Order: sequence, then C-alpha cells, then structure tokens
Amino acid sequence: MVLSREYATTSRMPFTGRPVAEPIVTEMIGAARAEGAHLEVPDIVGIRSLLQLAQAGEVRNASHAGARPRRGLAGKQSGARRRGGAAGPGTRTVSAAAGTHDPCRPGVPWRTVAEESPTRGARGPRVFACDLCRRTGVSKREGTDSMVQSSMTESGRAAAGAPAPGRAWLMLTLATVGFAVNFWAWALLSPLGPRFKDTLDLTSFQQSLLVAVPVVVGSLGRIPVGALTDRFGGRVMFPIISAATIVPVLYLGLAGHSSLTALLAGGFFLGIGGTAFAVGVPFVSAWFPPERRGLAIGVFGMGMGGTAISALTTVKLVDANSVATPFLITAGVLTAYAAVAALVLRDAPGRTVPSEPLRRRMAATLRLGVTWQASALYAVAFGGYVAFSVYLPTYLKTGYDLTQADAANRMAGFVLLAVAMRPMGGWLSDRMGPVRVLAGTLAVVLVGALTQSFTPALAPVGTIAFLAMAAALGAGSGAVFALVALMAPANKVGSVTGIVGAAGGLGGFVPPLLMGSLYGAYGSYAIGLILLAAVAAVALAFTETGVRHALTRRTRTAHSH
Repeated sequence: MVLSREYATTSRMPFTGRPVAEPIVTEMIGAARAEGAHLEVPDIVGIRSLLQLAQAGEVRNASHAGARPRRGLAGKQSGARRRGGAAGPGTRTVSAAAGTHDPCRPGVPWRTVAEESPTRGARGPRVFACDLCRRTGVSKREGTDSMVQSSMTESGRAAAGAPAPGRAWLMLTLATVGFAVNFWAWALLSPLGPRFKDTLDLTSFQQSLLVAVPVVVGSLGRIPVGALTDRFGGRVMFPIISAATIVPVLYLGLAGHSSLTALLAGGFFLGIGGTAFAVGVPFVSAWFPPERRGLAIGVFGMGMGGTAISALTTVKLVDANSVATPFLITAGVLTAYAAVAALVLRDAPGRTVPSEPLRRRMAATLRLGVTWQASALYAVAFGGYVAFSVYLPTYLKTGYDLTQADAANRMAGFVLLAVAMRPMGGWLSDRMGPVRVLAGTLAVVLVGALTQSFTPALAPVGTIAFLAMAAALGAGSGAVFALVALMAPANKVGSVTGIVGAAGGLGGFVPPLLMGSLYGAYGSYAIGLILLAAVAAVALAFTETGVRHALTRRTRTAHSH
C-alpha cells in the first residue's frame, strides 16, 4: 500500500487538527483484526498518528513493487530511493501494517503476514519490519533512528531469494541434532517392548500402553512448551528440555525397569524428550526467509530419526551388556548436547517476544483456522509415523513371526526412509504448494494401508507397502509444517506448533492401543489397517476441499492488501 492521492482525507484528529486518511486506517485495522490481532484504542490512535506524520511531510513513502514513487497525501518523496525505500538520515516512513510493539523481526513485505526475510536497499543498512499484531508498526533501520516502510519492492523480492546466512544453517544443524537426541531418548522403551512383555508377563494391551505413555505425554507437553518457546526462545528451551530428559532416562536405566508400574512412571517423564519438536520449529522458522522455510523445517524434522538410532542400537546394547547400557549412553549424549546448546545456540535477530498473557495467546492461537487444519492433517501424517515407529516391531514379531532384532531393524528402515522424505516434503511444498504434496502423500497411505490389510507376504508386497507408507508419511509431515509456515502469524508459530505437534503425537498414541486391543479380540490386524485407510481417505478429501480453500483465500487476502 502506498500513501497516495487515491485515499481522500475525510476527518481530522482533535489533538493536531491534521487530516487523516480514514480509508487507510480502516484497511489497516481490518487487516490486523483478520490476522487475529486484538486492537485497543491506543493502537488505533497510533495508526492515525503515523498517518498524520505521513501527510505532514514528516514521513516518506516507499514505492510499491518497483512502481514509480508517488507523493503522499500532503508530503514529498524527498529523495527516497525508488527501490528499497532507503530514506535519508532522520527520515521516517510509515509501515503499511499494524505490527508488534516488541522488537521487530527482519521483515518482508507487510502484506505477507507471518513471513520475514532480511532485506537491503542499495548500499543501505538492514531493515527490520513488524508483521500484523497488536501495535502499530514502524520499522527501524539498523544502526540509526531512521524509520522505514517494509514494502513489496523488487529489491525486497531479490533479497528474499538470497541464500540464508551461514549462521542460520549452523543453528539449524544444532537444532536438528538436539531434536534427534531428545527423540532418541523418547523412543528408548519401544524396541524393548517385546522383551518387557516376556520378562514381566505383560498382556498385549499393557505392552501397548507401555510404549504409548511417553508418546501421549510428549505430545500434550508440546502445547505449553511451544508457548514457552514463543516467550523465552529456543536458546533457553533447548538446554532445559534436554537436561530435564536426563532424569527419567537415568531412572529407567538404573532402577525403573523391574515392574510395569516403575516403567510407566519413568515413561511418563520420558515424554519430556518428545516436546523438543515444539522448541525447534519456531526456533528454525525465525532464522529462515519464507521461501526457504519449508526446506529448513523439513531438514529439522529429520531429527525424528532419533527413533531410528534407538531402534538400531537399544536391543543390541542390551544383548551385549545390560538393560542399563543404552539408557546410560543416551543420558551422556543428552548432557553433552545440553551444554553445547547453552553455549552456542542463539535466537534469530529481532525475534518477536509476545507480551500477552499465556492464556490470551493460547486463546488467540485456538481461534486460528490453520491451527485446526494443520492439527487434523498432522494427526494422520505424523501420527501414522509415530504409531508405526512404536508398534511396528510388535506387529512384525506377532504377524510375521520375526525375531526381535529383525523386527527392530526393519522398523529402523521404515523410520530412516520417513526421516529422509520429510525435508523432501518441505522442499516440494516450497515449489508445488503444500496442498498438492499432502494430497499425493495421503493417497499413497490410503493404497498402502488397504494393501497391507490383506497381510500379504512380507517379501516383496508387504515390504513395498510399508516403505511406500513410510515415504508418504514422512513427506506429508514436512508438508504440514510448510503449510503452518505459510499461514500462521510469525509471533504465534511456537503456539501453533505446540498444538499441531500435540495432535500429531496423540494421533500416534491411539493406534498402538487400538491395534493391540483388536489383535487381542480378533487375532488379526486387518481391521486396524482398514481404519487407517479410511482416515487417510477422509484427510485426503479435507485437504482437497477445506484446506485448499483456506490457503487460496489466505493468498488472495494477502495480495489484496
């Protein structure tokens, strides 16, 4: 939006007598409220005050999309560069959005809410711009008191396509390692489920409950952890989560594996490790520009390969040494990572810190359509992955009479393929759009689940069906968070991630219990796989209707502003 003659002055402010472009005020307030912002009287007054400065010639306007700069309502361009909006010292430019009063993020065009990237004008310093939130937005030029507009310019587009800085990739690497280490700890009980069933004489339901408890705790825990990450940042939360996970790991390895009650108690607190996901997504998202965010979050998602580390090493370490060995090794790795994270991790420059109380922020997050849409899809995509990663050893051992070690190795192959496909899902979403990727992956899950419901021979049909579902579930999980990166407001990414991650984890909690109960009742897993196919079909229909419509409407709204 450019402050031009098109917007007629229709009123005057009583404290200055200067004219106010009321249509602009209305448009800015409407855009802010459409994004879930709670505007109060001081916010609206602030918007009008900034526009008065524009009209008085004290504020300059940047050109829009590289077009010829136009004069403001009552002011001059006065030497502002045509592209990049680089004004002279001491000059201020109105931001074309209502933004946060907290420190601004490196910004992209004001109309692209919840997305940011570093921009530079010709020989100009870095620009920080707000997105739609609670307060009126004036962006600040680094190292000066000059205020500039975050506008959609050609130079902004060029900068948005520039590679992410090296430090961003370092932070992504550290976050991915932290995610993997915590997931490794989170999945320690799953490979040992058949062993505990034999040594403690557990029923199928008790075994399923044992491996499901860490999943449900880690899933629900993502909701508060995601909100806390919005408030305190990944630099604080990653070391805390890693250090807190050490305690249940040591307990389970040294004293907590002698009874079902002790295992359930240890598994409950082991779920803390599963909340690391809600720390990493907003942390990584803030470091990357929008057009690279799908890939970056997909790379971070490869940390879920920590479950493969557990599957490949846990049983072997127990057989070679003792039950305590894998737990002690994992505790040592967690300790090392917590120390490195505390020393090296840094939050992205200009990270927006929400000022609203937690309850208000969570209520605003729950009102966002993307929260529920992404939650439903992630419950199927990531929930399916979690369900197979914790229950596949039991399924293969019971249904195909494999040894415990062979079943664990095959589960590790399933996990590794899903992990490898997750960044591919994000990458494809950056290029094709997340809706197309989600539709394709859900169709593959539908066909794979129906095929496996007939319990075909493991070689080759059963193996192909499981590997196809692994690839689809991994890519689909990456596509869901590419969707979140496109549609969630930037200062609510952590809160949205927490709720969506919880839905995904809970989606993985129910199937193992259901599969165990169905097998105990009917002696077959066919009904459970048919139910998975039905859920995938419903999710596919929802993606092609509700989600596609919401994303199209969101894009049109952004372009109209």
